[in-house]
Amino acid sequence: MKEHEEVWVKTGYDVFSLLGKNGLKVEQLAQKVGISKSSFYHRFADIGVFEEHLFDFHLRQAKIMAEKEKAVSCINPQLINILIEHKTDLLFNRQLRFNQHDKRYKEILEKSNQVIGNELIAVWANDLKVSYTHQQLAGIFELAVENFFLQINAENLNFEWLEQYFGNLKRIVRCLS
Repeated sequence: MKEHEEVWVKTGYDVFSLLGKNGLKVEQLAQKVGISKSSFYHRFADIGVFEEHLFDFHLRQAKIMAEKEKAVSCINPQLINILIEHKTDLLFNRQLRFNQHDKRYKEILEKSNQVIGNELIAVWANDLKVSYTHQQLAGIFELAVENFFLQINAENLNFEWLEQYFGNLKRIVRCLS
């Protein structure tokens, strides 16, 4: 990725993570990056092409996150630290969820969930130490993930909140067994 293109994409990624699709306005992005609007149109043609670059970046970030999760043996503190490190990626994923009525957003959401989800289920199952089948764990995990993305935001996505969230989730799942 060329230097100016990378600046546009990283800035757009951050903006989308916090404000969603409606935050992707060329004039505001140009002000944030300190480069003219014409530079944006020269590189991306329009917002649709730019979004494709954001989606590609998100999938690369999901793969990086999944690789880190493979080395994790417990949720607290190992997984929590990775989630904090990838806060922007989680918030981007949240925005994809909110906009999944759009076919492109839904497709990227499903791809990134597939990359990240498989690793998370394994870590979660190991940490819970309950005797559920993989199918049962996957179902509970799916509900937990939906709940997680409904609750997170830029302010609460921190170690304390994540520790409490996963602790509560662990207690609930153990009560079910």
